[in-house]
Amino acid sequence: MIVAVFGTSVPDLSWARCCSISLQSNGGCSRSRSTRGFAYTILPSIGLGFYTMASVSRIMRASMLEVVQQDYIKTARSKGISKFRVTWKHQIRNAIMPVVTILGPTVAAVLTGTFVIESLFAIPGMGKYYVESVQNNDYSLILGMTAFYGTFLVFCNMVVDILYGVIDPRVRIGGK
Repeated sequence: MIVAVFGTSVPDLSWARCCSISLQSNGGCSRSRSTRGFAYTILPSIGLGFYTMASVSRIMRASMLEVVQQDYIKTARSKGISKFRVTWKHQIRNAIMPVVTILGPTVAAVLTGTFVIESLFAIPGMGKYYVESVQNNDYSLILGMTAFYGTFLVFCNMVVDILYGVIDPRVRIGGK
């Protein structure tokens, strides 16, 4: 819980800036791209994923605490169903819905938020090219990447809607 509170309290930009300062002091950003290995992906990955991990874990914890108090969980336990089965079949299946709800926009936000990480860590990627296109007034590239990011957000939300039907059959269209 302490890690989750810390992760949601510290902004991504501050975390990424601390990581980039650490890399610059160690000479990591001055190396060419060909010499970079797995070790150079750790800090950018933490910078991108720490806030997301913390917020998702807080939502899942709150949802699980709410589901554990429900009558159907008490009924399942009183029937003698194993704790493992009660947790996986009843608790997690019902508690995961709020997490799935935020995952669509969160995945899109992580992808569109990479321009900060890519700029700070000198990683050649779509986010860095998007920032460069804004600086160079390359309107066609700006328009194309904005359309891509918008389409990706719509796609992520569509996947979330499909997952609703997989997780909870009551949500499916047509009643099957």
